[in-house]
Amino acid sequence: MFEPILDSHNWARVPFQFWSVVFFALGCIVGSFLNVCIHRLPLGQSIVSPPSHCPHCRYAIPWYLNIPLVTWVWLGGKCRNCGAPIAVRYFVVELLTGLEFLACWLVFGNHSALLALVFAVFLADLLASTFIDFEHFIIPDELSLGGIGAGLVLSVLAPILHGETLRLAALKQSVLGAAIGAGVVYAILRLGKLAFGRQKLSLPPETRVVFSETAVHLPSKEIPYEELFYRKSDTIALHAEKVELVDRCYKNVQLRLSPSTLQLGEDVFNPEQVAHLEAVGTDLVLPREAMGLGDVKFMGAIGAFLGWQAVIFSLMVSSMIGAVVGIVLVLLRKREWSSRLPYGPYIALAATIWLFGGWRLVPWWFCR
Repeated sequence: MFEPILDSHNWARVPFQFWSVVFFALGCIVGSFLNVCIHRLPLGQSIVSPPSHCPHCRYAIPWYLNIPLVTWVWLGGKCRNCGAPIAVRYFVVELLTGLEFLACWLVFGNHSALLALVFAVFLADLLASTFIDFEHFIIPDELSLGGIGAGLVLSVLAPILHGETLRLAALKQSVLGAAIGAGVVYAILRLGKLAFGRQKLSLPPETRVVFSETAVHLPSKEIPYEELFYRKSDTIALHAEKVELVDRCYKNVQLRLSPSTLQLGEDVFNPEQVAHLEAVGTDLVLPREAMGLGDVKFMGAIGAFLGWQAVIFSLMVSSMIGAVVGIVLVLLRKREWSSRLPYGPYIALAATIWLFGGWRLVPWWFCR
């Protein structure tokens, strides 16, 4: 049913430049929707209801004030109703999505209009995941697991996505890519957890450590729990010479704190019910993780769309990009060596490089 619509010969009857404008405009519209996803998905909100509104005054935005790119510039990046600033991110996401859609058409449109559309959808997923990971250090399942599902379905509808002509063969390639993508990164995650999953800090004698509702407070710095607890099993450990609660005190006891449990010796408490917790000790062990399960599922989505070869390429290139960015930030004193960096954006960038010709580097890489 869709073959006549997506037949490249039918598209060629209309000037190529016309479709270029259409793809850019469509991308900007999709970018407007991505802004909704970027704002609401991390908060667990519906992306459908309520309609677009100002986050400050809740003003429902009418359609004529919701035109991608144009409205933000026209209103000077402010809400028409209350005058509150609207983040430049909304304009940037719409522009980038439009440019990505346009790039897909320019690169793949002459070969296959369907392929251009599929890759545009893929890049939209990468873009939304990137912005969310930068801000919240998570990649929502709607984008990672949803990306795997979309990759499998679109591989059947467009076998050319994997260079195949048979739908079943394309589906096999998609399943293999998703399995290798998620499997390889999960293996790295587990090995990294075993090898580097703990950070030992030797504190000066009589160091007082305060455990507040949001962070661990040391004399020289504070470490938010969100940088320590990536999973329920992550645990902070301290051999404490003294522990002070509101109603009791412990001496020479092992303190273990996880997201759901506080253990002091043989006594177990609910951390949410402990109003005050201070300890004196010298050997503090903090949980540490290089990447999360979101990255595992995200790489699975990349494999479902691009195949296992792209997974290996993305893994190698993203690690190099991440290392360079991390070193630069440390040298600029924007980050410490132990600071957490979002890894999803580097995976997305590496996958984009593969899509637009990075695969040509593979023979060069191994034949140097």
